[in-house]
Amino acid sequence: MAVCLTGLIIFMGFIIWDLGKKSQAGKTGMIVLFLVLGFGVSGFIFKNILVEFMLNK
Repeated sequence: MAVCLTGLIIFMGFIIWDLGKKSQAGKTGMIVLFLVLGFGVSGFIFKNILVEFMLNK
């Protein structure tokens, strides 16, 4: 499961990069895309870490 989720997160990073490339976003646009769209991925990872921490306590 962890391997599949890691692969999915990497693939989502590629999708964000491709979206910025096709829209000719530029350097600042790419940074904004990765920050905003990557925020959902980081929230998902943070939630899993928090749940594991709470269950092991």
